Amino acid sequence: MIGGLFVYNHKGEVLVSRIYRDDIGRNAVDAFRVSVIHARQQVRSPITVIARTSFFHIKRGNIWLCAVSKQNVNVATVFEFLTKFATTMQSYFGKLNEENVKSNFVLIYELLDEVLDYGYPQNSDPGVLKTFITQQGIRSATKEEQTQITSQVTGQIGWRREGIKYRRNELFLDVIEHVNLLMSQQGQVLSSHVAGKVMMRSFLSGMPDCKFGINDKLTMDTRTKGPTEDGTKSVRQSVVIDDCQFHQCVKLSKFETEHVISFIPPDGDFELMRYRTTKDIQLPFRVIPLVREVGRTKMEVKVVVKSTFKPVLLAQKIEIRIPTPLNTAGVQLICMKGKAKYKASENAIVWKIKRMGGMKESQISAEIDLLATSEKKKWNRPPISMNFEVPFAPSGLKVRYLKVFEPKLNYSDQDVIKWVRYIAERKALKLLGRFNQRTFPGQPATASSVNGDKNFLKPRNRKCVSVAPLVRTSLLASFSILPKAFVTSFFEVH
Repeated sequence: MIGGLFVYNHKGEVLVSRIYRDDIGRNAVDAFRVSVIHARQQVRSPITVIARTSFFHIKRGNIWLCAVSKQNVNVATVFEFLTKFATTMQSYFGKLNEENVKSNFVLIYELLDEVLDYGYPQNSDPGVLKTFITQQGIRSATKEEQTQITSQVTGQIGWRREGIKYRRNELFLDVIEHVNLLMSQQGQVLSSHVAGKVMMRSFLSGMPDCKFGINDKLTMDTRTKGPTEDGTKSVRQSVVIDDCQFHQCVKLSKFETEHVISFIPPDGDFELMRYRTTKDIQLPFRVIPLVREVGRTKMEVKVVVKSTFKPVLLAQKIEIRIPTPLNTAGVQLICMKGKAKYKASENAIVWKIKRMGGMKESQISAEIDLLATSEKKKWNRPPISMNFEVPFAPSGLKVRYLKVFEPKLNYSDQDVIKWVRYIAERKALKLLGRFNQRTFPGQPATASSVNGDKNFLKPRNRKCVSVAPLVRTSLLASFSILPKAFVTSFFEVH
């Protein structure tokens, strides 16, 4: 598997080195330093092959983590291990930087002895490792501690240790979605899917049993469809999940029979589930770019932004970047709202709006002066990019309930403070269209209307506090300045 593992600083100095197989020599350290860290041009590929030796690297801040192998290894497994190992080190001594690595190099070698066995990845769960590897390096353990360690490594609940206590029991839940969408100029969805995950941060005492419910179609049909109703209203408010993947703590038998996500959560951060859906992808903004050429030395651009979410919602920190040709000499700007500025170093017009309510419209007009050039090369039209924050969930997935039970420590669901938020993250959403351009082209492809929602959990207990979701979304739209050209609009949500 992995023949060796090296940790470098930004200068290429080796901070930690461990070789597991005889086919990897010390010259591998210098080969990676010269070919990747000290390379004249930036190496973008995370995999570098030098003299039939494969180097897999990731970078965290100013620290390089590199795994070396001469065998035909599983690439995904190697990168998964490097990422897990970086997370494990951060759980022990915080930020991963040169100073912390040098101060804790003995601890790092202890971790390497546990997480890798002759180059094969072993247990890299920080919660389990902390039961028998402490930051002080104490290796002795009492008989009771040894029994606990054995149960953590080989028992049925190896992801959570016993005896955890908190003064205040809290549970944080993030619904994070990656959106992909392709639409025609008529607004028809050609292909779409949402790849989401549910992240949790658990600060619960004891060994609590949690139950988690979402508005997926299967669960809603099972629970809400009675003998006298057809379940149509339930289906409209539910999300069709095509496939899902759960953390090892989830009791799959209960999910298959009762359609209930029941689990004993690990302590701290973990990923509860992954899911994918292909229905009802919604976008909160619509961008309409209009372009007109006035001779060879002038261009007029008009960009209209329309918010399609509910008026009760408010978008913030809106920033729209409109690209300009490389031969731009000057720009005159007129905007209805916010502030706009031309940045020559970035060849872009930056338009910033602090706040914008739902069902509103704003526009910017720009007159661009161009330098006359003899080159016939067409301008490579970059997309318009738009970043903003708005409480909005693209897939419509909602948390129906989140219950916690701990009978041994005598605290109930009402004593737990729960926080829920929804975040749509960056993925490509494409909008395709075609128009005939005259004075100004017609409206390009438009996103479907968006029914915004506050999307926060409403706990029964007054002590439970819910946080409205904060969604960061960027919307990209590229446009053409030639007659009868393709208009391609890219929407990215992050």
